Amino acid sequence: MIKLLTSVALGLLLLLGLAGGFLHPGGSQAIAGGASEKTITLAVKNMYCADCPFIVKKSLEAVPGVAKVSVSYKDKTAVVTYDESKAAVPALIKATTDAGYPSTQKN
Repeated sequence: MIKLLTSVALGLLLLLGLAGGFLHPGGSQAIAGGASEKTITLAVKNMYCADCPFIVKKSLEAVPGVAKVSVSYKDKTAVVTYDESKAAVPALIKATTDAGYPSTQKN
């Protein structure tokens, strides 16, 4: 019974958008404190093996404010969602570069 109530409560939170913020035009998402999430794509160099995307992903996830990272070995890109009040593009680029994978913001 408690499991059912917990599931229903979580479902309602998700449905109402309280668990992940409210969507705004342009793909940004409001989060606690009025800050917003932004998603960018980085072009990543030096990815030559199947382990490289894992290293790039971990380097980006270590940046405070990063919420989500998806790295494509095939496309040589990293899609990063981050809190603009805690992280900035130069910090993301520095993280991949320091890990041995220089990156630039893709247009």
